[in-house]
Amino acid sequence: MADITRRLGWRHLRGAPTAHVRHHRSGRLVHDGPGLSFWYRSLTATLSEVPVDDRELAMTFHARTSDFQDVAVQATVTYRIVDPGVAAERLDFSIDPDTGSWRGAPLEQLGSLLTETAQQHALDVLARTSLAAALVDGVASVRERIAGGLAAEPRLPATGIEVVAVRVVALRPEPEVERALRTPAREQIQQEADKATYERRAVAVERERAIAENELASQIELARREEQLVDQRGTNARREAEEHAAADAVRAGAEAARTVRLAEAEGSRVVQLAKAEATAAREVGEARAAAQAAWLRVHGDVDVATLHALTGTQLAENLPRIDSVTVSPDVLTGLLARLGNGATGGPAQ
Repeated sequence: MADITRRLGWRHLRGAPTAHVRHHRSGRLVHDGPGLSFWYRSLTATLSEVPVDDRELAMTFHARTSDFQDVAVQATVTYRIVDPGVAAERLDFSIDPDTGSWRGAPLEQLGSLLTETAQQHALDVLARTSLAAALVDGVASVRERIAGGLAAEPRLPATGIEVVAVRVVALRPEPEVERALRTPAREQIQQEADKATYERRAVAVERERAIAENELASQIELARREEQLVDQRGTNARREAEEHAAADAVRAGAEAARTVRLAEAEGSRVVQLAKAEATAAREVGEARAAAQAAWLRVHGDVDVATLHALTGTQLAENLPRIDSVTVSPDVLTGLLARLGNGATGGPAQ
C-alpha cells in the first residue's frame, strides 16, 4: 500500500519498488512506473497501484477419482503481473487518494481466476485416474497438468499475468479411506517388525545357546582339570606316604638295631649281674650254711634246759600280740597243779 502524506490540501505519494503506480489527471496519464514519489491533488487525481512482485497463491480443492473417491488437492501457484498497464485496465487496482488503500479486491479476483483454472485442469486429470494411481503418481501428473493448463490459458496473458511456478503439495483421500489404505502397509510393517523381533529373539536364543555351550565346555574342562588335580594330589599323597613309610622303615630299622644293641648290652649286663648275684648268693648261702653249722654246733654243746629256754624265747618272739587273756578256773587249776609238781621236782605229765 502506498504511503500518502497530507500537506495544505495537497497529497504526497511515495510508492514501493514492488508496486507500479499509475497517476491519471483529467483522463491523462501523468505518472506511470514503480517506486514513484510525487505531489497531487486528491480531487483531480486517479491513482492505481499494481503489485509487480512474485506472489504465492495457496489453494485447496476437492476432486473425484475414476473410482469415485474424494481427494483433497493442496497446491501453491507462484505468479506475478508482468504488464501492470493491462492488469490495471482489466482489474480494479484503483486506490483511495486520501488513504492509499484499494477500493476493490483485485488480488482476490486474480486468486479466484487462478484457483478455478488450476482446479479445472486438476479435475480433468484426476477424473481419469484411480485412487491408488493418484496417490502414487498423482502429484507429478496433477502438477504438470496444472502448469500446462495455466500456461495455455489465454485469459492470463490478456490480464498481464505470468505463472512462475506450480507446486502440488499433497493429494489426500478421506480420513476413513486413508486409514483403510494404510492398514495393509501397517500390517506389512508390523509383520516385518514381528519378523525382525523373531529373528532378534532367534539370534538371542542362539547366542544364549552358544553361551550355555561355552559355559558347559568350561565346566567340563574345569571338571577334567579338577580330576587331574585329584589324581595328582593322590599321586603326591601316595608318594608322600611311600616316602614316609620308607622313612619309618629306616627309622624302625635304626630303632630295632639300637634296641638290639641295647638288648645285647643289657643282656651282657644282666648276665654279668646274674653271675654276680649267683656268686653273691652262693657266698651268702655258704656263709649262712657256715653260720647254721656253727649255730648247730653251738646248740649241740648246750644242755636241754638251755635249749628249752631258747625255744621259749623264740616262741615268745614269734607269738602274735595279745592284748588280754581270759583264764578259766579249770585252766588255772591245771596250771597251778603243773607248777606245783614242777616245784617239787616231779615229772611232768
